[in-house]
Amino acid sequence: MPKKKYTAEFKTKIDLSALDGSKEIKEISSENNLNPNMLRK
Repeated sequence: MPKKKYTAEFKTKIDLSALDGSKEIKEISSENNLNPNMLRK
């Protein structure tokens, strides 16, 4: 299975929503089908 590539726009959107603090990391990760550990790095 090839490694999934994310666009810069997608990464920026995720970063800003995490920094905003209005949602928890587990909420952001589940909404975007990501592993929560990916957001903590």
